[in-house]
This record gives sequence, structure tokens and C-alpha cells, in this order.
Amino acid sequence: MMEIHSENNELVLAEAQPDIPTENNELVIPETQPNKRRKKKSIVWEHFTIETVGAGCRRACCKKCKQSFAYSTGSKVAGTSHLKRHIAKGTCFLLRNQEKNQLSPYSAPSKMGGIMGTDTPKRRYRMSGSPYFAFDSDRCRHEISRMIIMHDYPLHMVEHPGFVAFVQNLQPRFDMVSFNTVQGDCVATYLREKQSLQKVIEAMPGRISLTLELWTSSRTVGYVFLTGHFIDSDWKLHRKILNVVMEPYPDSDAAFSHAVAACLSDWSMEGRLFSLTINQTLSETAIDNLRALLSVKNPLMLNGQLLVGNCLARTLSSIALDALGAAHGTVKKIRDSVKYVKTSESHEEKFLELKHQLQVPSTKSLALDDKSQWNTTYEMLLAASELKEVFSCLDTSDPDYKEAPSMEDWKQVEILCTFLKLLLDTANLLTSTTSPTTNTFFHEAWKIQLELARAVTSEDPFISNFTKPMQEKFDKYWKDCCLVLAIAVVMDPRFKMKLVEFSFSKIYGDDAATYIKMVDEGIHELFLEYVALPLPLTPTYVEEANGGTVKSGDPGIGADGLGLTDFDVYIMETTSQQSRSELDQYLEESLLPRVHEFDVIGWWKLNKLKYPTLSKMARDILSVPVSTVAPDSVFDTTNKEMDRYRCSLRPETLEALICAKDWLHCGPVEMSNALVKMEFPI
Repeated sequence: MMEIHSENNELVLAEAQPDIPTENNELVIPETQPNKRRKKKSIVWEHFTIETVGAGCRRACCKKCKQSFAYSTGSKVAGTSHLKRHIAKGTCFLLRNQEKNQLSPYSAPSKMGGIMGTDTPKRRYRMSGSPYFAFDSDRCRHEISRMIIMHDYPLHMVEHPGFVAFVQNLQPRFDMVSFNTVQGDCVATYLREKQSLQKVIEAMPGRISLTLELWTSSRTVGYVFLTGHFIDSDWKLHRKILNVVMEPYPDSDAAFSHAVAACLSDWSMEGRLFSLTINQTLSETAIDNLRALLSVKNPLMLNGQLLVGNCLARTLSSIALDALGAAHGTVKKIRDSVKYVKTSESHEEKFLELKHQLQVPSTKSLALDDKSQWNTTYEMLLAASELKEVFSCLDTSDPDYKEAPSMEDWKQVEILCTFLKLLLDTANLLTSTTSPTTNTFFHEAWKIQLELARAVTSEDPFISNFTKPMQEKFDKYWKDCCLVLAIAVVMDPRFKMKLVEFSFSKIYGDDAATYIKMVDEGIHELFLEYVALPLPLTPTYVEEANGGTVKSGDPGIGADGLGLTDFDVYIMETTSQQSRSELDQYLEESLLPRVHEFDVIGWWKLNKLKYPTLSKMARDILSVPVSTVAPDSVFDTTNKEMDRYRCSLRPETLEALICAKDWLHCGPVEMSNALVKMEFPI
């Protein structure tokens, strides 16, 4: 036999020997071409090197632990089975420690054959460092259900021939699931996530506020989305979709009260509701139904004055839509001019050439708007206004170019953009994924109220007539939601009552004192209602309040027959007197510096022992939502509509898919490599 050694000291056989077994029988295959080098393909050589230890004797040395094994002696060449066992079965302790959380690349299932089985496997090639994971059918089913939930894929996709073929080619051992099976898997995922969220809500020390958003459908039934907003025991603000309730008669006065009752019952939250924020105007009968429903088991704060609020996002969108409608003719001229430029490459080149010649600076990119998003119309108008000189130089004789905007049109666009910008600044706060607290929006709301009130009295008749409908619509929102926004800003130690006094003096002038007094009395009355609430005598509360843990069996605690009833009354009275001073003490203290990145919830968390009752009130007030819509729908000008596919699902399945998606996006479940086996209903 002729031996040729490569630069890495690997042995290459240059002459064929018919009596040498193949590598499949654990021996190296000899090379049939006498002068052609052959690189070893067995994956064991990623972990071993060949070393010469004597005349005609070579051994395979493990790169990790340096242990050596027989390789060749004279003309005899050893196989690789013992080398594979060293790696695959964990004999190499260094490699075992390095890859203790991964399955060995050699530990293929026994039915695949090879090392662990009886059949002869095909040669496997792999990239260096890529681990082998055992096939887990349950994990695959779990991931398919998560994929469908997270990306709104139809449940029927698991029966689509293309998807089935893809999965079968990817992993032939996986038994593809049916529609009913994957539906059960998705519901199982929803139930697991719901159980976790239920524990968080049960441990919630305060109250919960709900938003109600009605979605329509082509089948004339409605779907009420109920989203809970609350601050948990760790003082973290949460926004979670709790229920999606199908309402056969969405226009009825009982639709919303039925949805709220279903939500409170489902999550065992009777008696813990603080406020409702709704995305549409309710009739007096509908509001009375809500109050009647909640007054039975749910004490209404301030006689229900804080119970029902309007959606700020919907209010802003409605006002913006009215403003754009009032200037419809002008907006259409601008849109047609932008369309003329942006839908033709030659027109756009000519437009850019004119812009360069006129040296017109612009900070906005010109683009057509999306009528379903009013902010895009504002951006189009603003960008076009900056380029009005260029538009005025376009060839108006071109039959493709419709009526050019006049100077009067551009003046109206400027006024329109001024008031849309006022709405836009507030709406942009609602697009934050961090859910700003309620106190943030008092400042924004009173600015809009003030500017629109001033505009109505403008000497310019166009401005006055243009803003009057806007002012009337926002004034209704201000009257309905002013109190809860004002109380929330009082709970901000940077402003307290001072900002209320300042803003009201600007809005109401000589009548400001009356409205300031209403807010002050409302805050004090609400505080007294929190003082009257039963003390949460949990071990944590007792330990924080008294500096130690009190056991229920200790003398003098509870109805133990020791005749301490009068003492209990005395404790309640003195506690009440002491607690009533909490609010006044807080209001009398100096304002905190107005730092921009201020965590108001974190401040109350730090001061909960100093203000035990007031902090509970602040917790509930600051979690009241001002908007019912998701951040990506703040600028919508159309109502949400459920698509036909979702309407075809069972209401329980639809609710599971929507809620589970929200929960998984807000708090993804971390999956370990060793997934716990789960039960999936079929």
C-alpha cells in the first residue's frame, strides 16, 4: 500500500486494496486514484487529529481532552466506531460540558439507523458547529399554533397542499395536523396564557379600567373589544385585551352593558371596575343600563362621574375629518397636483428640475395621502405647501394637469395645517407603545380647548367659520372628560392643583374660580371615598404598616369576644382623621422640578408608605385610559370591521386568537430548549 500524507498530517490511501472494508463498515475507504488526494469526509475528524507515535504506528487524538485512540498499525487501519462513541456518548467530558444543553450531532434517533440503530444511514454532511436536535412532535404543534396566532394566519392553512408539502419535505416524520386539531392547539395556547394573566389580575391591589371598542361586520353582528388597563402589584402599567364579545344587535342600548357584564364575570372582577372609555356616543338609555349594571356590585366613585369617558383618538380623528371636509375643494386641488407629479416619472423629473432652479428648500418628502389615515393627508398638505412656488410654475396647459391651486387655496392650506398640527401633536402621544399615563393628556387637552376657543372669536371670518364646528365637538369631549384629566394631573407632583388653576384661568377667565372649586371638591370627595374603603389586611400590608407580621390568632385582633368593638370604632375614626390630611399635606408641599422623563407611577411607588391612601387613589386614576384604539389605529378615519374569515369562526375561537396574539406580543413566553410536554385538546 502507498501512503501519502497531507499537510495536516491526515493519512490518504493512494492504492486500492480490495480487502479493506468501506467506511460504512467503520473503516476508511481507500482512494482508487493513485495520485489523487482524498479529504476525509467523516464528521469525526472535526474532533480528532492523526499523530505519528512510532514507526508505522499512528493514533487518533481528541482535540478536546487529548485522549488518543488506535488508528493504524502497519498495514492495518482501525475503524471510526470507537471515535464516534467517544464523541456521541459523552465519554469526552470536555465536549459534554460544552454542549450539555444540546443534543449530540451523532445521537440521531434509532429509526434513522447508523450509530444508534441497525440500518445503514446515508452519509450526512453538516456545517461545523451546527447541533442536532431531536424531533419533537409536540413542540412542532405548539410552534404552528403560535405562528398562526402571532401572524393572523388562517387556521385552514394547515390543510393547504402547498403548506403540507413544505412540512413533509422539511420533516417527513411529522404527522400534519387538521383544522380541528390546530384550532384546539390555539385555544390551548390561549388558556395557558389566560391562566397566567388571571394570576396577575387577582394579585392586582387596585381597580381596573376598561375600554370598549365596537367593530362592525358584513354579517350585521358586532364585536366588542374589551381592554383592561391597570397597575399591578409591582406598579407596572398594563394594557391587555381581555375579551372579544360578539353582539348580535350592536346598535341596541344593551349591547355594551352586556359585554361589560360578560367581561367582569369572566375575570371575576365584580366590584373592581373604576371607569369605562368608549369609542362612540352612547344614548342616555345605554348609559343608564351601564350604571344600573354596575351599581349592584360595583361602588361607583363620585356617584359615577368618572364612570364613562370618551375616546380621545376617535374625537381627534372626527374633528380632523370634519376640518378636511370643510376644505374639501382645496384639499382635492392639492391632491390632484401631487398626483400629477408623483404618478409620472417625466412629470416628477420636471418638478425636481424646477425645484432646483428656484432653489426652494423643503424638509418634507412629497407623497400622496391615504384617505383612511388623516395624518397622511396632513403630511401631504404640509409638504405641498412648502413647494407651492414650484407647483405654481408647472405647465397648466398640460391636459393631464387639472386645476392649479390659487394663492387663496395655499392660504387655506396653511390655516388647515395649523389646526391639524394642534391635533396631531396630541394624537402622536397616543401612538406610543408604552401607554402614557392619564396625567399626560390634561396639558394637551386644555391647549386644544384654548386654541379652538380663541380661533372661534377670530376677526378672520374664514378661521372663525372653519374652527367653529371643531370647537363645538372638542368642547363636548372637554366637558365629559375634564374632571378625570384634571384629577390625574393633580396626582402629578410636578403640577398638582397649580396647573389646573393656571389653565382654567386661561380658558374660563373670570369664571375660572367656579371650575377650579369643582375640581378641588371632586378630588377631596374622591379621597374620602378611598379612606372609607376597607383596609386590605393582607400580611404584606400589615407588615408594611406596623413593621411586623400580625397573626390572626393574636389577642385584640378581630371579633374575638374581648369586647374591643369600641376600640375598633376609635381606630377607624382616628385613622380617618389622619388619612384625610394626606391629600392636604400632598397639595401643600412644593412642586417637583419639571424633568421631561418623569416616571409618575414610580414616584408613587416610592411614596406609598408616606401616602398609603392617596397612593391607592393615584394608582387607579393614573391607569384610566383616554383612548380605546391600538397605537397603530390612532389616525384611522373609518370604523374597524371584522373580515369575513374571522366572522366565520366560532366566537370562542375568534376571542382566543385575538386575545392570545395580544398577550404573546406584550409578554412573549420564553421557551426553553427542553420544552415541557403539554396536553393539546383535539
